[in-house]
Amino acid sequence: MIIGLTGSIASGKSTVAKMMTALGLPIVDADKVARDVVEPGTATLALIAESFGQAILQEDGTLNRTKLGDIIFHEPAQRKVLNDIMHPAIRKEMLRQRDAYLEAGSKHVVMDIPLLFESQLQHFVDRIIVVSVSEEVQLQRLMERNQLSQEDALARMHAQLPMSVKEKGAHAVIYNNDSIEHTEGQLKKILTHWDVI
Repeated sequence: MIIGLTGSIASGKSTVAKMMTALGLPIVDADKVARDVVEPGTATLALIAESFGQAILQEDGTLNRTKLGDIIFHEPAQRKVLNDIMHPAIRKEMLRQRDAYLEAGSKHVVMDIPLLFESQLQHFVDRIIVVSVSEEVQLQRLMERNQLSQEDALARMHAQLPMSVKEKGAHAVIYNNDSIEHTEGQLKKILTHWDVI
């Protein structure tokens, strides 16, 4: 079974991913893949440099994320150019990793995709777990974790699909407002019900 794991910013999805790793489940991490596909020497980084100029590279050949961010942040057309390069590369590598785990004999693979619904990648997975949290808890965690003002934290939260929409698209929801033990108990119950553990 391919399990999609998603949530919203500061919902605790990474904590749940760690629990799944501890249970022996292989994980394809979309955020890690997004970093890997732009390592020096990759075709993706070469395409980005070709499209945005050599100035977006550091002296050591790595991507200057700040410089690239400055370009795409204010220019929707440039952001689209970048997404058109990045998204296919990320998806291809995620599927390669998923298939490698399956070929190596894994019965179940977790695909940790923060923007699963936003990117419409539901077809990549068989079942979806959404890690959910109340807006109050989410706001508090995000402000503390990222040292943000309430205004900045709310802006980041509202840039994503509402939790209620994600919950509707899920096969199972983990409510992460309480203790770690409570969250882990919910995860184990879901995975037991699905015959994963």
